Amino acid sequence: MFTTDKPVMFAYHGYPWLIHRLTYRRHGHANIHVRGYKEEGTTTTPFDMTVMNSLDRFHLAADVVDRVPKLQRIGAHFQQFVRNKLVEHKEYVQRHGDDMAEVKQWVWPY
Repeated sequence: MFTTDKPVMFAYHGYPWLIHRLTYRRHGHANIHVRGYKEEGTTTTPFDMTVMNSLDRFHLAADVVDRVPKLQRIGAHFQQFVRNKLVEHKEYVQRHGDDMAEVKQWVWPY
């Protein structure tokens, strides 16, 4: 079903176990890494909910860097960048009760 020699990152809006059940015993299942709803969070900002469930752009990008061998050379620096952004995000949300402008105003560049 999936490639046997490359990781597949799957960001799912529901429970991750559902995707794992659908792909169980299929070729390449060990390469499937699903992120999804973990029932984490409370009343907060939309982006903060994705952070609490590890579905935000920072967690997903960090997962990709960890799993793609060609990206290993930037791994430590990128992981530190991600940690710093997540700390900045958390402090901003706690202080202002809203998402950072760089998150709220971001648009797809393509």
